[in-house]
Amino acid sequence: PPLDPDIDVLTAREQEVMRYLARGYAYKEIARRLSISVKTVETHASAVLRKLQLSSRNELARWAYDRRLVE
Repeated sequence: PPLDPDIDVLTAREQEVMRYLARGYAYKEIARRLSISVKTVETHASAVLRKLQLSSRNELARWAYDRRLVE
């Protein structure tokens, strides 16, 4: 598949967090699934939104679905 330059700016962990966020998971659930702290999830979520120049989880969900990164 062609590379998406928007995705390439995210680290592997940020991409994982982004997919969970786009699916509507709560920070606490993401933290549990990835075995990291809620604060770390918050940090990754903030970085994802900043790097993708999005302002909310709703925008992130739409962005991810439009690119078929989540179903």
